[in-house]
Amino acid sequence: MREIRNKGKLTVALSMALMLVAAGCAKTESTTSTTTTAPAASTTSGDTVPVGILHSLTGTMSISEVSVRDAELMAIDEINATGGLLGKKIKPIIEDGASDWPTFAEKTKKLLQKDSVVTIFGCWTSASRKAVLPVVEQNKGLLWYPVQYEGVESSPNIFYIGATTNQQIIPAVTWLLQNKGKKFFLLGSDYVFPRTANKIIKEQLKADGGTLVAEEYTPLGHTDYNTIISKIKKEKPDVVFNTLNGDSNVAFFKQLQDAGITSKDLTTMSVSIAEEEVRGIGASVLAGHYTAWNYYQTTDIPENKKFVEAYKAKYGKDRVTDDPIEAGYTAVYLWAEAVKKAGSFDVEKVKAAAKGIEFNSPEGKVTIDGDNQHIYKTARIGQITADGQIKEIWNSGKTLKPDPFLKTYSWGGEVTKQ
Repeated sequence: MREIRNKGKLTVALSMALMLVAAGCAKTESTTSTTTTAPAASTTSGDTVPVGILHSLTGTMSISEVSVRDAELMAIDEINATGGLLGKKIKPIIEDGASDWPTFAEKTKKLLQKDSVVTIFGCWTSASRKAVLPVVEQNKGLLWYPVQYEGVESSPNIFYIGATTNQQIIPAVTWLLQNKGKKFFLLGSDYVFPRTANKIIKEQLKADGGTLVAEEYTPLGHTDYNTIISKIKKEKPDVVFNTLNGDSNVAFFKQLQDAGITSKDLTTMSVSIAEEEVRGIGASVLAGHYTAWNYYQTTDIPENKKFVEAYKAKYGKDRVTDDPIEAGYTAVYLWAEAVKKAGSFDVEKVKAAAKGIEFNSPEGKVTIDGDNQHIYKTARIGQITADGQIKEIWNSGKTLKPDPFLKTYSWGGEVTKQ
């Protein structure tokens, strides 16, 4: 696998992070810090309060993460326009993770120790989150993570605002088995999220009568999918379940089209392609293919109409919103609500106050689960349309309690065991 270049010497914390990435998902419900490092004093004595914004603004993941940064900044601007928080204006300090997991860890340490931020909004891939996790724990910081992920993790220093698997992947597989067929071809990028997601899917297929015909992984940034497409032709699956991330999706879907395979010939279900990626890849390439998320730009509620209008007014009429963009925006407001409830920017006080907080977000009402710091979300399946939007064709009908350790599934133990 092509390795992304290191950008600095690894500290002890970074080594721990890379061990976590190599090992895959955490196997316990919380990660206990072994350090006694005291947190830096937060710079909240003036008229501003610093927060960190940490996303890939360059590299293979920038196709997805730049717009999440923009949404977080918009939420901060909106809050500042109404007076800020506890009498202070929020001051964002923006860092580039550069699609490089060690860089994410280094920037997190810098934000917490040098900039004394009171919280961080950021990451996309699970590899970046797992690199950041030990750093925020050791420095007693706080990360608000805006992207769906593979579950099997719960840290006292992370709020998970994207879906866990029972709110996205598992409902999508159930829908596919009921509506599209039993034979699954699993295709993903070669890192922790696709590997663990596919482990879950394989257990679900065993339990629910599905069949695995093939499982393939490629490095992040990979661009040649002709061999894999030939294998898809040979295996003739009913479904390709796609967990590719970043600009590899551009290459895969364009080469699929070049091979004469359209959405009429093959059902694909993607969990990392949303409206922003459709804009980058091209609606003509993706029309008819399926996605599973918890929010679409077309979600028909008043809060979303207001959000979409504001986002386009700020960043341009051709810009689109999508699930991680909405989750990044919502994360800032959830943190703000917790700060107001706590009457403090202190991490421990904010965490305690956050339990059970509700917010009428652009995706609908969301609630922070005090047991695991994930949020209740509605599962949605959509089909990409010729105009680049996604038409919702199914939803769960209610918000689903997050179950990151799959305790409510008879087969979940096969995923979470060593």
